[in-house]
Amino acid sequence: MTINYFGEKLKSIRKSKRLTQFELSERLQVSKGTVSAYEQGLSYPSIETLVKICDTLEISSDYLLGISDDLTFKMGGLTDQQMESILQFISLIEQANKNVNRQ
Repeated sequence: MTINYFGEKLKSIRKSKRLTQFELSERLQVSKGTVSAYEQGLSYPSIETLVKICDTLEISSDYLLGISDDLTFKMGGLTDQQMESILQFISLIEQANKNVNRQ
């Protein structure tokens, strides 16, 4: 797993929970820039902050760290397969946006 993979998963989950970076930063008691750095793959959270992220987003650290692909939260009664599809779709859109912005 690369640091970017962590950031992509974090961003997708945050967005699926309809939280802005600012809202997540307030809940984690860190700056918005810190959340942005996590999502951009510029840094990793401390273990203490990782625990807060998992509690806040109701997600397993194993999922965020790439140890497991099992999601541990529910989005509006969707099945695990539907949630995975949504997260993959969000990730694809984000990658496409990055590619467009680079051109």
